[in-house]
Amino acid sequence: MAGLRLEGLRKSFGAHEILKGVDLALADGEMLVIVGASGCGKSTLLRLVAGLETPSAGRILIDGRDVTGIDPSARDIAMVFQNYALYPHMSVFDNMAYGLKIRGLPRAEIRAKVDAASALLGLEALLDRKPRQLSGGQRQRVAMGRAIVRDPKLFLFDEPLSNLDAKLRVQMRGEIRRLQRRLKVTSLYVTHDQVEAMTLGDRLLVMHQGVPVQLATPTEVFERPADTYVAGFIGSPAMNLLPGLLGRNGTAVSLDGTEIDLGPRRIPRPDGHRVILGIRPEHVALDPAGAAWPVEVVELLGSEMLVHGRSAAGASLTLRTANGPPPGEAIRVSFPAAHLHVFDEATGLRLEPAG
Repeated sequence: MAGLRLEGLRKSFGAHEILKGVDLALADGEMLVIVGASGCGKSTLLRLVAGLETPSAGRILIDGRDVTGIDPSARDIAMVFQNYALYPHMSVFDNMAYGLKIRGLPRAEIRAKVDAASALLGLEALLDRKPRQLSGGQRQRVAMGRAIVRDPKLFLFDEPLSNLDAKLRVQMRGEIRRLQRRLKVTSLYVTHDQVEAMTLGDRLLVMHQGVPVQLATPTEVFERPADTYVAGFIGSPAMNLLPGLLGRNGTAVSLDGTEIDLGPRRIPRPDGHRVILGIRPEHVALDPAGAAWPVEVVELLGSEMLVHGRSAAGASLTLRTANGPPPGEAIRVSFPAAHLHVFDEATGLRLEPAG
């Protein structure tokens, strides 16, 4: 096992800066998931760690050793790609054994390593097949097996499940997590899928426009998003983000003239300060005495539905509920104080209560 440390990592392509300074430390055996919208720099970060790109500035240390200028083959890293990258003319066994043969390992040792990895991944009956004879999930297992047999210090996963169908993604997601915990190999996992991010990582790194905006456990990222970008990105459907004005000495927010109580907390900003009030769709409460929101769209999800409303001032609201009125009618709701988030409108940053 090995730790990973990134210090002031930057990457530019010409005048365009992709990564704008990343500092990061992973403990031995930790799995960090890097998540963000397309173009945020997450795959570039992975390629820098792998040695497939050269940083414009900063250092990469694996197990305390500076590998910034070292060839990828000397970094003791194994990478699992989105497209599997299997040799089509080789059998499953030969695909998994190829890297070991290049390193000159004895035949008996290669056989033992491949047999152990194939047993771990349920590939014993497929070792003589070619990649074209395998399903997508089986190919992904072979790609993982090829990485495992190398016994690397660091695993890098570059959106490995994006080519699989939804059902298989769920299955493989669980297998990757169980495998990583069993092997206890430090891992970086890049994805744009927030469900993968929430379920796989010990911690999440949320990237936005080349900058890390939050590094925390999945629970903390979900329950205490650092800014409006994280709040809107993590969670499906996205958190409701409603513009309002602070009032009552920082203990309430006015939304279109309706005063929303913040409970015991007090936001240390003057009355009239522009804020964004956040609440997740599942936390919006049906309330006959609450404010009315005209319903625009209802999405049926089986046992529940998503109700989309819009205020007279143009603010949009999504509610997850088992029962709701049809489009054209109004839904009355309230916002429980315990589930409210307050962000600064100008900066987007989370506003913490005084004290």
